Amino acid sequence: MQELPQERLSVGLNAIASAESILEQTVAYVKERKAFGREIASFQNTQFKLAEMSATLTMARVFVDKCLELHINKQLDVVTAAKLKLLTTEIQCDVIDECLQLHGGYGYMWEYPVARAYADARVQKIYAGTNEIMKLIIGRSMV
Repeated sequence: MQELPQERLSVGLNAIASAESILEQTVAYVKERKAFGREIASFQNTQFKLAEMSATLTMARVFVDKCLELHINKQLDVVTAAKLKLLTTEIQCDVIDECLQLHGGYGYMWEYPVARAYADARVQKIYAGTNEIMKLIIGRSMV
């Protein structure tokens, strides 16, 4: 039980790194892919989606880095680790889902890393305790 915060930190680190990688690959993809005679990256909606994902991942990265610092200093507690695991895995799934959407039908083809990332991301909400358990840990600490 004492190792659970470290395990949840590991899951959180993996979740954010995966989402950041897929976002980076999606940016490259939308710069190349054309629809209606122009690059998908030139569409305002695409730029809005990319901006939202980037901002969300920046926020998550700050929290991950803070939790890593807490862990190094042996101060990462169970509740903070639960918050980290819950938030990062939810963000991972949301970001990868948006990236898959930007890939359109190609997002379901195994040749594109986003397809595999989409399939792999879902289990992150189960590893190291389900996200429902994380909510229970956080909620119990509040009342």
